[in-house]
Amino acid sequence: MATLCRPSVSVPEHVITMEETLELAASRHAGHPQLPLALRLIENTGVRTRHIVQPIEETLKHPGFEDRNKVYASEAKARVPAVVQRALDDAELLTTDIDVIIYVSCTGFMMPSLTAWLINSMDFSSDTRQIPIAQLGCAAGGAAINRAHDFCTAYPEANALIVACEFCSLCYQPTDLGVGSLLCNGLFGDGIAAAVVRGRGGTGIQLERNGSYLIPKTEEWIMYDVRATGFHFLLDKRVPGTMEPLAPALHDLARQHGWDASNLDFYIIHAGGPRILDDLSKFLEVPPDAFRFSRATLTEYGNIASAVVLDALRRLFDEGGAEHAARGLLAGFGPGITAEMALGSWTNSTNETT
Repeated sequence: MATLCRPSVSVPEHVITMEETLELAASRHAGHPQLPLALRLIENTGVRTRHIVQPIEETLKHPGFEDRNKVYASEAKARVPAVVQRALDDAELLTTDIDVIIYVSCTGFMMPSLTAWLINSMDFSSDTRQIPIAQLGCAAGGAAINRAHDFCTAYPEANALIVACEFCSLCYQPTDLGVGSLLCNGLFGDGIAAAVVRGRGGTGIQLERNGSYLIPKTEEWIMYDVRATGFHFLLDKRVPGTMEPLAPALHDLARQHGWDASNLDFYIIHAGGPRILDDLSKFLEVPPDAFRFSRATLTEYGNIASAVVLDALRRLFDEGGAEHAARGLLAGFGPGITAEMALGSWTNSTNETT
């Protein structure tokens, strides 16, 4: 069975603290009628630090979408390969052992995808499949895991590489002054993550079942308004309440597998914000500590979009992993409103020769 191995994660060197974020919001939007509300919402995120790909002085400028996207491409090429190499090393594989690269990102655009550049630059085989996913937002981390699982189920000897590259700071729009936009300016951070799904062998989560669920008629709750100035992020105030309708989908997936979603050994959940984690704890009937890895990601890095799930999993590995055969749930949430969900058991299998 396919095994999701240890993720490698990297965040940029430029750091902005909660205190600096609040000071910037207060100074730049001093006359905003809803500034006190926005400041309170930002403070309540629990995000203490975020990492951004450019110094804050550059981030606050807007040279236009063309220049922003050039930064996205150049920074991705400069930063992704080292993260990929660490993920391969942790999985004890070479680039030539990889059969498909699944690349997820919603904060910049490249065509050909970065997958083509990686194949050429890192000596992956020329017949490596490419699956770029650009429009699932924060749910794409979970989707990448699930598509890797599907691929390795179809081709049991194959190995998949997942790469998530999110530079959310490049989507900052100084003219967007809605409360939701101001909140996002204090919530999202930048990060890169990569992980290998091995078709055979490996230590990590042995993937057993996956599923997707979309809440009907919510496609406008999280979305991009694409303009000449780039991606303008729109966030509906109803989004924090979406765990109540999504929790039953998680329960149903676990029930189909003969498991109880309220009684598992570990949970790797997308940290969209504290309300998401608090509500999911309530509706899944699990203690708040069950989401400690996701909360740590949110506190230290902010919401790093599709990379969150992989970073939360990396923290489980850092804690020493789980007991062999421990059962767990992974889930990412994003536009749609979409949930990408997976079930798996921890395995300490010895890697097989590929």
